[in-house]
Formats: sequence, structure tokens, C-alpha cells
Amino acid sequence: MWSTAARMSSSVFRVNQRQKSTALLASTLPLPPLHRVVTTARMQICTDTNGIGSDSSMIATNDRSPTVAKKPFCTATTIEESEEDTHTASTSSSTVAMEDEYGEMTAEGESYLHPEPFVLESGQILPHATLKYQTYGNLNEARDNVLVVCHALTGNASLHTWWGDMLGPNRPFDTNKYFIVCSNILGSCYGSTSPRSRCPYKNTFYGMDFPDVSVQDTVRLQLHMLQDELGIQSVKSVIGGSFGGMQAVEYAAQAGIQGQDSFLRSVIPIACGAAHTAWQIGISEVQRQAIYADPNWRDGSVEHHLTNPPLTGLSVARQIGMVSYRTPRGYENKFGRGVVQHKNGETDPTSPPTYGRYANWQVKSYLDYQGQKFLSRFDAITYVKLTEQMDSHDVGRNRGGKVEALSKVQIPALVIGIDSDILYPLHEQEELASLLPNAQLKIVNSDAGHDGFLLEQTQVGAYINAFLSTIK
Repeated sequence: MWSTAARMSSSVFRVNQRQKSTALLASTLPLPPLHRVVTTARMQICTDTNGIGSDSSMIATNDRSPTVAKKPFCTATTIEESEEDTHTASTSSSTVAMEDEYGEMTAEGESYLHPEPFVLESGQILPHATLKYQTYGNLNEARDNVLVVCHALTGNASLHTWWGDMLGPNRPFDTNKYFIVCSNILGSCYGSTSPRSRCPYKNTFYGMDFPDVSVQDTVRLQLHMLQDELGIQSVKSVIGGSFGGMQAVEYAAQAGIQGQDSFLRSVIPIACGAAHTAWQIGISEVQRQAIYADPNWRDGSVEHHLTNPPLTGLSVARQIGMVSYRTPRGYENKFGRGVVQHKNGETDPTSPPTYGRYANWQVKSYLDYQGQKFLSRFDAITYVKLTEQMDSHDVGRNRGGKVEALSKVQIPALVIGIDSDILYPLHEQEELASLLPNAQLKIVNSDAGHDGFLLEQTQVGAYINAFLSTIK
């Protein structure tokens, strides 16, 4: 069963905060012009018997409908059931589409407003730092049956839309046993303080003037939310993949260094390392350069982005990311040298040749679709700022280096890697496990590459479930 903290006696910790935050949340940056987005038929997402996310159309394997509608991104919407199995750029069946890593993305949830100006690692200050979060299950009397799940780069606080197969009764994130908290990242466009928020120092929105936020900042603010807002006494485990894994590592460094007396009792970082490497920063930078190269970037001008955002650059950036998240074998097995076909399964004899400038490769169609779909839920400035925050990940910064920093983490750790991950290669998880004094390493076998942490929920869930059974 899914519930929020307001239903579990923790509302006393946040009633005043909610009153303070209402006016602030109303000052969110107006949305730019609407673009292509997929719509589907309403469906129930909460059940008492089958868990949350048990329907195939809301877990990671869903494909999106080709129906086009106008709908704002980064706002609350409903999970819906797809009408067809093909993507917009193709006239063939779902054989052209790859598994989708996210369900419908929304800004639903509760809001935590930090009660005083929040000082960032850089020394800059956010006067009204706010986080969006969602909770599932019930908080026990001891206030210690808590799991914290951290999302990746473009994720949100709606855990049921992207790790739904692992959430619900008798699943790894068991809502009969645990109180599960999923918080949005500081700087994300899904309800938290971000470049789309109004800057109190000037009569406009932050835009590119939004302060440089680090992973350390995001985790420190989340810890305030857990302790001050929800009144949590102890967290059984923090779990996250990719950018979420970086947050998990940072949680260990901030709240897992006192052994049995630590606020955090265990940690499960997945598909990440101890620090963002030159390889990963380089891939982030290429995506940012794609955005900067769009003539509509205009140095991130807020006023210009309201009417003419750099959509082409953002689409290309997303396509670069989608290539890095998968593998050569995965792309070859799914697309090969195939071209888009008509519904009857035949290639139109008048269609362009199967090579050269006008070749309509299936892989091209897929990437075009992914780039266009992303425009319905993200904006360029937020993407730039969040990739910069991801690049800040370095657990050893100001802690004597990663070896010293991780040597102080005394809590049990489960490090999970994916054998085909080219973005965060397995040797990084091997190093992380070797540097954590009380860690074990498990490997997911998959052709899905980095996205295996989202798509291989059966394997990932089994490892998590087995590990959590050993943690008191």
C-alpha cells in the first residue's frame, strides 16, 4: 500500500513547512511552448495485492504511444496505458522500439522547504531550498524501517514509474515492511528548487544564474528532509543507480561513518564509481556542447528560452546520452542495418535507398524519437545544470581523497555493476567495492549496458532483496 508521511503521524514535522512553501512553489518558471508528447489511457497504479507497478505498461518495459498531444512537462500527470506499441518516428510494429527506461514522468509528491537559507558547498546560498519527495508504505513506531531510493539524472520522485517492478508487497521495496522515501534531486525540474525557480534577488527566474550545486549538497539537503521533516531516526539502506548511485555513495560518506551508531545502516550503490571520471565528464560535456551549438541557446537567456528554447540541441544531447546508456550488441540485436518499414512489413519501392543521406535507418528513427520525446519533459538549462552537478561527484573531495574517505565508511555495502556497461564500466564498481571496508560486489548480466540498472529489475531486485535480509 502506498501512502505519504502526512498519513503516518510525521505530518507534525512538516505542516509549517508546507504552509511556507505554497507561495514559493507557485512562482515556478512558466513553461516554454509545448512539444510532442505521448499520451495513454488512465490506469490504476496502487494496489493492495499485486504491488505497485505490476502492470506492464507502467514498468520499464513500456513503449510509448504515437498519439500527439499538447501537455506541459515537469508537472503532475497521470500514468496511462499505451494505445499502440510503436514509436512516433516509425510505421512498423514495436520490433523497432527498445525497452523504455522510464514511465510517465511527473512532479507529484510532497514538498520540503528548508527552514533557513541553505549554504552550498561552493559557499553560495539558496534562500528557499525546496525538495519534492514521495513516500510509500508506513513508518513504524521506532521510525527506523526506512529505505531511501535515489533517482538518476532525468528521474523524479515517483519511484513507481521507473522501478515499479521492485515496489510493493513482497517485493524488494516491500511496502508492508518498509517506509520508502524517494526524493527529487536539488536542481531538478520535477518540483525542487531549480533554474526554473524564481530568484529572490532579482525580478526573474534563475536560469543559468542558478548556483552550482554538488552531489554533496543534494544529499545534505535530503538528510535534513529525512530527519527534520519526516522525523526519521535511522535509515536501513540507501539505494540508487547511476546518478542515484552517486548519491548513495555520498550518503555513506555523510551518514555511514560511525558503524552501528550511524544514521544510515547500509548502502547499495549501483552502476557508478567513487568519482565521475574524465570519460564520463567528457560525455556530459559533448551533450552540453550540443545544446550550446543550438542558435537558440543564447547563453542560456531565460527570456529567450521562454519563447524559443534550444530544442534541437537538447534533442541531440539526449540522443548522445541514449547511445552511451546502451551497448553495441544491444543496438545490433535490436536494429542491425534495418530500415523503417510500412505496416504491411514491406519497404516502399519509392522510398529512399538503404544507405546514404536519405536512408531511414531504424536506429536513426529510434534516436530521433527519443530526442523528440525528451523535449516534452525537460528543458535545456536544467539539463546543463544537472549534468554539471553529476560531474561534481567525487566522494574524496575535501575528505583526503577517495581512499581515505571510503575507508571511514563502516556500514555494510552492496555494490552492483553491469557487465556490459560502457558508461560506468565494471572496473569502477570493483574499485568501489574494494575501497569500502564492509562491501560485497554483485554483477548483473545484461546486453542493456548502463540502462541495465533500470531494465534488469529481476536481477537487481534479487540482489537487493537478499542483501536487505541481512541488515537489521
